[in-house]
Amino acid sequence: MSLSRTTGRHKTRRPKAPYKTPQETSDAIVLDQLQTGPALIDQVHDQLVSAIATGRLEPGQRLTQESVASLLGVSRQPVSHALQILKRRGLLIEDGRRGLAVAPLEASRIEALYQIRAVLDGLAARLAAEQSGRGEADPGARGALADALENGEALIAGADTARLVDADVAFHDAIHTLSGNPEIARTVAEQWPQFMRSMGFVLTGTERAPGIWQQHRAIAEAILDGDGDTAERLSREHAEAAARQAVDELTRHQAAIEAEA
Repeated sequence: MSLSRTTGRHKTRRPKAPYKTPQETSDAIVLDQLQTGPALIDQVHDQLVSAIATGRLEPGQRLTQESVASLLGVSRQPVSHALQILKRRGLLIEDGRRGLAVAPLEASRIEALYQIRAVLDGLAARLAAEQSGRGEADPGARGALADALENGEALIAGADTARLVDADVAFHDAIHTLSGNPEIARTVAEQWPQFMRSMGFVLTGTERAPGIWQQHRAIAEAILDGDGDTAERLSREHAEAAARQAVDELTRHQAAIEAEA
């Protein structure tokens, strides 16, 4: 597992890195050392979030202050702060007396998060459509949504999971921005790592991408046409369908693990 350098505020930063399933993750952890500076805690935090969100750090993988500090080439103090932030965000859990581990990807939590996101995505789509219908939508934001749709559809054939996940996030980010309500994007951004973990798990080894992007096109067209009712309904249905897929896959996966135990 390798982590590249990142910067940014931990409250709103969305990780972007190649997604790897747990089966593909190497047992050896290799980390690029960080540059010292005032934002060192943020750098440690962002690198670990990226690794968790993309599956390079597997559920259950143990992390200690000493190991992370050594691999990143920093002191234990910024690592300690970063690990506690990730614990509060629910990305790490206690593991023994001195360590933490990557939190499991639990079906019940993903279902709960998608219930909230369905409401927020529906609201964002309605607001974006209303902005478009009144002619008040920012041209750049409208263009970003059209570009996100085009880029995502271009990836359907033969794209790897990493690019599909990033394209999916970019599409929904564009709608959140077009809504004109920045609090929607900020609220969802806090949970993007969990959604990215779920999307990567669901998309790996499946043929769901074409259907997902058909739904995306219908949502985008309703928004750009100014049809708030349809945009909200389709966005909520889309999130609810994603939740069902994730819960079903995670439940089957857990049942298989228990059967082998």
